[in-house]
Amino acid sequence: MPNDPNSDSYLLGVLGAGAMGRGIAQVAAAGGMQVRLYDTNAEAVAEAHAFIGNMFKRAAERGRMTEDEAAAALARVETIPNMAGFAECDCIAEAIVENLEVKYKVFAELESIVREDTILASNTSSLSVTTIASKSKHPNRIAGFHFFNPVPLMPLVEVIAGVLTDEWVCEALMKIGRRMTREPVRVNDAPGFLVNQVGRGFNIEAAHMVQEGISDTVSIDRIMR
Repeated sequence: MPNDPNSDSYLLGVLGAGAMGRGIAQVAAAGGMQVRLYDTNAEAVAEAHAFIGNMFKRAAERGRMTEDEAAAALARVETIPNMAGFAECDCIAEAIVENLEVKYKVFAELESIVREDTILASNTSSLSVTTIASKSKHPNRIAGFHFFNPVPLMPLVEVIAGVLTDEWVCEALMKIGRRMTREPVRVNDAPGFLVNQVGRGFNIEAAHMVQEGISDTVSIDRIMR
């Protein structure tokens, strides 16, 4: 049986130590989860760990957590030298380049390492979750888990079900999102998912309003904000 996302022993792997990956690792550790962080660039991993530590230090200085809580949160973030370190993870959040071929390769390697009930979640903002999962041995355990930048300041996270994604996977990601103090929203796989699809509509309509002389750009921008 999959591990309960609310348990103290829940282990989240974060693949990618860029702006999104380190943000996901930060909110996961702050939420009490154990985190394993990896990137092919070892320097990026070290920088991400230092960045997360600095963020917790600043939070303690501002009274958002105690110094002990900050130290404990950072201690929950473990950097690993290769993907074999993900073997014991209950869920892995992938936050790498938006390239479908690269994701195929990475997910195939992950499947050779992790348990069959380990959730594989992609932070993709533009690629189809169903397509990402299409070449996997177990596409039913793959879903989208789309955060927004900067992760610690943007509370929304989209939990995206591909065509073959099992219900328990999405339910687990909803729990994980809440534990990260995010506001998770369930959506089905579609171009732009929810936020970007709505945002594109706003942008196009705003452009039409300027083109038709209904209002000026400054006024529209002010109203939209």
